[in-house]
Amino acid sequence: MQSIYERIEYLIKQKGLTKKSFCEQLNISTGNMGDWKRGKSTPGTHKLIEISAFFNASLDWIILGKNTTEILREGREDYFFEHIGQLNCQNAELLPKEKEFIKEYLAFTEYRKRKPTDENS
Repeated sequence: MQSIYERIEYLIKQKGLTKKSFCEQLNISTGNMGDWKRGKSTPGTHKLIEISAFFNASLDWIILGKNTTEILREGREDYFFEHIGQLNCQNAELLPKEKEFIKEYLAFTEYRKRKPTDENS
């Protein structure tokens, strides 16, 4: 899949939706969808975020076709701090309180990933 449109189209098919149904649910005009298909335009940032949430798909994958498990690199160094492998603001020194907050946030996001996606349950 080469384009954002192709990846969105793939997600639509995987969810068993029609393009019309998808457009109605996300308030996207079929004209805009056609422009995306022809490469005339791409979805805006807010719409990409909506689409990502709707399909529970990574923005990195929708926009770039890349998995989020890849390591960010600048030059030859990885940007990690301590044992948890989290981005460290490009080597800016974090206070212990800030590191603890980040660890708690990571634990929360892991919990959210494991939580069932059905909001009604």
